[in-house]
Amino acid sequence: MIQFEFQKYQQVKLDSYDLENIKERFLQDNHMSGWYDLDRSCVSEIKALASKIRLQCDVFLVIGIGGSYMGSKAIIEAMSPYFSKQKPEILFAGYQLSSEYLQELLEYLQDKEVIVNVISKSGTTLEPAITFSSILSFMKQKYPQIYGQRIYATTDAMQGTLLELAKKENFHTLVVPENIGGRFSVLTPVGLLPIAVAGYDIDDLFEGAMEAKENLDNCYYYTSLRHAFYQQGKVIESFDIYEPKLASFVEWLKQLFGESQGKEGKGIFPVSTINTRDLHSLGQYYQEGKDILFSTTIFAHSDHTVFLQDYQKSLDEVNQMAMESVCQAHYEGHVPTSLILMDKISLKNLGYLLFFFEMSAMLGSYLLGISYYDQPGVNAYKKILREKLGEE
Repeated sequence: MIQFEFQKYQQVKLDSYDLENIKERFLQDNHMSGWYDLDRSCVSEIKALASKIRLQCDVFLVIGIGGSYMGSKAIIEAMSPYFSKQKPEILFAGYQLSSEYLQELLEYLQDKEVIVNVISKSGTTLEPAITFSSILSFMKQKYPQIYGQRIYATTDAMQGTLLELAKKENFHTLVVPENIGGRFSVLTPVGLLPIAVAGYDIDDLFEGAMEAKENLDNCYYYTSLRHAFYQQGKVIESFDIYEPKLASFVEWLKQLFGESQGKEGKGIFPVSTINTRDLHSLGQYYQEGKDILFSTTIFAHSDHTVFLQDYQKSLDEVNQMAMESVCQAHYEGHVPTSLILMDKISLKNLGYLLFFFEMSAMLGSYLLGISYYDQPGVNAYKKILREKLGEE
């Protein structure tokens, strides 16, 4: 169960926006809108593949960058125990160019049974392409006769370098939907296969997402609030969490809003804090720094009861009291807060938030008058880097 508290820790006059009409315009545009459909047609295949994969490997290695890995990583880390000896272990690579990481990864995999899931619509994105090249060589050495059977390529259905390689090497292929951008692709084979291999019921994610789709009033309110703050000169939104398991979830949020809305000199800059840790660093600036911030706090209650004898309260109660104290202090320091409360971290609740925030990112982009689905600015460094590398 999820509750929203939008008014307790802020005072803002909202303009009236016909967001239902914006939603209809978005659907009529029919461009990169496939995520809204919540297509479950791939679920049976994903579950069957995941069951097979789980029996065949110690490590399931996901290679991708941006939306190709951030959504699945967010869900898996949110659901996994802190000190789990999960089998198979889900590892992620291809999202940076660290030689230390790649070398240590290859050494770590030497005595493990490995299956690889390389995710790229084109196959030409530099970071995962470099990583996959090394991993493919490793797999050929480790499994000389059957390496192709242990590699799953999630890529475009019709064209691209990765698709051509998959056909040549006989990899199993899954499809990146043509009308869904990477950061909106969690509930497609891009995100679903790693989540299912990790042992989680992807049907529950869809159940939560469908509930969010059928109840958009809170999404409309949140979108209107963000736009109102932006018009007041509050150009930084801090996604604050009090459960470190959600750290990768707020990293996904930063990509979702940063790439969707940071264009044409517009947009709110997304940051994140893990509290109460960051209250002893960034908390000072939030409270008394420049008046450019607002907060969206995601608080998840715990299923575990750790009783604190000295306070006659559970640790979960103290954590909530800390969160409420921060919200009140920030409110008094002119940092308004929208509060999202989860009764627990569950796949259904996470699925709800996935759709809630995706919808908010799309609606907010329409209010700004910009395209939500592309990210032309990302190509700036790629162009320069490829020139330095002497590539076309």
